[in-house]
Amino acid sequence: MLESKTSYETPETHTWVTILAGGIGSRFWPASTPERPKQLLRLGTNEPLIVDTMRRAGALVPTERIRILAGENLRSPIKSVLPDLERDNFWIEPQARGTAPVLAWAAAKLAQLDPEAVMVSLHADHLLDPIEEFVETVASAVEVARRDDLLLSIGVSPDRIETGYGHIESGEQLKAAGLAKSFRVKGFHEKPDEETARGYVDQGYLWNTGIFIWKARVLLDELSRHAPEISDLLPLIDNEGADAFFERVPVSVIDRAVMERSDRVGVVEATFKWDDVGSWQALSRTQALDELGNVSLGNVELVDSRGSIVYQEGPGQVVLMGTEDLVVVQVKDTTMVMPRSRASQLKEFLSRIEGATK
Repeated sequence: MLESKTSYETPETHTWVTILAGGIGSRFWPASTPERPKQLLRLGTNEPLIVDTMRRAGALVPTERIRILAGENLRSPIKSVLPDLERDNFWIEPQARGTAPVLAWAAAKLAQLDPEAVMVSLHADHLLDPIEEFVETVASAVEVARRDDLLLSIGVSPDRIETGYGHIESGEQLKAAGLAKSFRVKGFHEKPDEETARGYVDQGYLWNTGIFIWKARVLLDELSRHAPEISDLLPLIDNEGADAFFERVPVSVIDRAVMERSDRVGVVEATFKWDDVGSWQALSRTQALDELGNVSLGNVELVDSRGSIVYQEGPGQVVLMGTEDLVVVQVKDTTMVMPRSRASQLKEFLSRIEGATK
């Protein structure tokens, strides 16, 4: 899946982009660590994922209206791959509390900066293509959000059965805006089992990409209605500072805190290809396969091996002979080997591996 490098600009002066860049990406251990999470790895194009994300953000708005949401520990690593960023491009979250608190905080800050602000919330570790269709889809969503005061998700038509994504059940079609189709949302359905996911695809449900568009003030209103455990603490930001808010706010994700509860939710259907690069398994979709279905990145030699994903970084070499359906990762002094079928389970096993997340 290639990322276009063409730049496009939109004239909408009240559109802002926030980039969620604070995750650890533990399903890409040992290459991804708290000090260098997966958004700083080259898992899609020849650039780190955060660079690709910044490029598409820059196709939507000028750089001065982009805010990267991450912890202080990631400011320097992100600056190392995006040296032109200014201090104002970073909004540093004092501690990670999930997407609902950090987006609530960002919405409150944006509403003060620009009372008419429309937020486009992106993740730093997604892949999508082509960028032209992404820009058209977001432009349509911005128009709908501004016109109808809705919280909007970008939905993508499934191309496979996927148990790792949330699914969106579309309802009444909304008045056209731009080229993209948009609908009221009848229901958000969290990660299903395989049989349920198959039924969702048969019924025309969309994948929830986690790309959201809304007026900052509409999000704040819906937080007040549906997540007072978050909104009631927002005054702490002005009274005592962001540290106090993040210290007391409960951990939560925006999907469950607001999107699943609100009756002001819509979905805009995308035409671009999208992948959230959720585990090592995703590289079989985002990277070129050899004639035996292998993906290899780095200094790798494969002999009579098929269906494997191999990532090698730094000095050394990985050699596979006569193997099948493995994930092999070699980084510095750590080598990990597992069946591809277990890739999605890596996160839950890391707590058992001494030093894995330190």
